[in-house]
Amino acid sequence: MNTASFTRGARLPQILAERIVILDGAMGTMIQRYKLGEADFRGEPFKAHPKDLKGNNDLLQLTRPDVIREIHEQYLAAGADIVETNTFGATSVAQDDYGLGAFARELNVAGARLARKACDKYSTPDKPRFVAGALGPTPRTASISPDVNDPAARNVTFDELKAAYHEQASGLLEGGCDLFLVETIFDTLNAKAAIFALDELMEETGERLPVIVSGTVTDASGRILSGQTVSAFWHSVRHARPLAVGLNCALGATLMRPYIEELARVAGDTFVSCYPNAGLPNPMSETGFDETPEITGSLLEEFAKAGFLNIAGGCCGTTPDHIAAIAQKVGKYRPRCGHKGALFGELDLEAA
Repeated sequence: MNTASFTRGARLPQILAERIVILDGAMGTMIQRYKLGEADFRGEPFKAHPKDLKGNNDLLQLTRPDVIREIHEQYLAAGADIVETNTFGATSVAQDDYGLGAFARELNVAGARLARKACDKYSTPDKPRFVAGALGPTPRTASISPDVNDPAARNVTFDELKAAYHEQASGLLEGGCDLFLVETIFDTLNAKAAIFALDELMEETGERLPVIVSGTVTDASGRILSGQTVSAFWHSVRHARPLAVGLNCALGATLMRPYIEELARVAGDTFVSCYPNAGLPNPMSETGFDETPEITGSLLEEFAKAGFLNIAGGCCGTTPDHIAAIAQKVGKYRPRCGHKGALFGELDLEAA
């Protein structure tokens, strides 16, 4: 067992036991509001790059850091305790699609530094703010074939994923993140690659940060894309002893409720997080989703009242107004009980 000291994020377990902690909202939704063009994504560094780069949001920490910094600060001003780095797709596996895999580490260092500066600006002794280094799912999956005619086919290996996540996490650590968030998990084997990469990195550096793991239920079947129920997903990752486990994306709070309730029931030895979409897609809405801040806040208030939550925030379609509403609505409730202690991502290999 690693004996590394707990430095960054060390106050989180105590805060989570005292109140519901607020996570920020959507990054992509906010970036869309800036109506950025190809030139914004390219900047000077990638002016002559041969591939189109518009939509590569992770690149903006290098080419439009002012936009990313402003979004972080808007969420912090709205009451977020934790902001995620703009690194959802900043692995070499994802960046290879743009021909930018070699820049993956730089993207993560820069993304973490932007979030760190914003959090330091808004932190006070009574309300510290935390940077969550975001590790997304990658566009390639270790469990699912990309070819319907060849179920055994794979376009990435476990070791390739682990190496990409290790590089990403190393950059996030260098940039100053307080914790790691393995999020939007639709393939548990990908998540395991991230978890092993994180543990390997923390063994190497001697610094062990909290880890949050968040899965995605993709439809009304109540399963993630690789086929697991919420309970099965939890039992597949609980050996990592995350600080918190939760669900995000794909569904709005109404449809997510039974799955969060199940997770809150089975994950008795960790905190529970929930950051749903702002309802269903709605192209006529300003955010592209149909829930107003008041609706999303009220739905998460029901979760808090029912005792499901330790961490609450928003995913696709949510804005600083949504986060402010969530913070106001859930702030009157006690956090979910049942957590048995502060678990900082120390792998329990006997349970794997």
